Amino acid sequence: MPSPVRFAVIGLNHNHIQGMTRALKEAGATLVAVHAPEDELAKPFLETHPGAKRVGDKRQILEDKSIHCVLSASINNERAPLGIEVMRHGKDFLVDKPGVTTLEDLAQLRQVQRETGRKYLIWFSERLEQRATVKAGELVKAGAIGRVFHTVGLGPHHLRAATRPAWFFKRAQYGGVLTDIASHQLDQFLFFTEATSAEIVASHVGNQNNPDHPELEDFGDVLVRGKGPAGEATGYVRVDWFTPEGLGVWGDGRLTLAGTEGTIELRKYVDIAGRTGANHLFLVDNKGINYMDCSATPLPFAQQFLVDVIDRTETAMSQEHCFAVCELALTAQARAVRLGKT
Repeated sequence: MPSPVRFAVIGLNHNHIQGMTRALKEAGATLVAVHAPEDELAKPFLETHPGAKRVGDKRQILEDKSIHCVLSASINNERAPLGIEVMRHGKDFLVDKPGVTTLEDLAQLRQVQRETGRKYLIWFSERLEQRATVKAGELVKAGAIGRVFHTVGLGPHHLRAATRPAWFFKRAQYGGVLTDIASHQLDQFLFFTEATSAEIVASHVGNQNNPDHPELEDFGDVLVRGKGPAGEATGYVRVDWFTPEGLGVWGDGRLTLAGTEGTIELRKYVDIAGRTGANHLFLVDNKGINYMDCSATPLPFAQQFLVDVIDRTETAMSQEHCFAVCELALTAQARAVRLGKT
């Protein structure tokens, strides 16, 4: 069923914008305009989404009162300032991770969001666009493994340095490895443990094997502790740019949930034990071992987001959850012990 939501895109600097745009269109929203100064990015995007108009000035989008929300995957450190502009123009903002690269920008985001009442939400694709993770959320909500008291989130990636733009290697622009990649795993920690408050216990970052790019952090890890209505929880996160080329996919992303009545392990993108495809879930409880192929699990976020835009509700993601993830990632980055050549 078509949605009344009309949206635009500003910034095409990460390919995650394709998944974000596709999800909203499939949920019934209409893409009406695109702004990106780079021809090499705009041309293929418009070929994929031919119904949208390319505009030369973002103000044509910001000042168009018929547009409800703006999507963005601009350069990392440009996302928060853009989101502030969007909110001040009366529109909601859905942005690729990381949605903010400094604690100072986060404080301003919180203030402007309170003042405007607009949404500033982040597309945490490793949960929102990943079917096995969505299925795990359904199982945990149904009580399949009891209360989740510990999570292990692993986010290894291919570096493929030759394909990366120059800004990717500049610390001030990409924000650091924990600000960027680890935001996914910290989002999942808060989501699955239902922690309403959390703190960083320890964190590390380092440049282990990329001396040609001294500002790159190719490794990071975090120990986090949280507390919610049901009790305390801890989590461990490891992210890096060391996925071997022989794996065949961009990274062996995994999530393990330890519950009071069982465990769930996700092999999100590949099962190196031999099963083909992605979206593998393993559940172990008091009755036995269960394997689930989650490749057909529906992804509800986009439809929920569109309803929230119209109804001003928070079914897709709460604003406080979004900002709490940002604060954890930025705090972990700021406090990290530096290893290797960093």
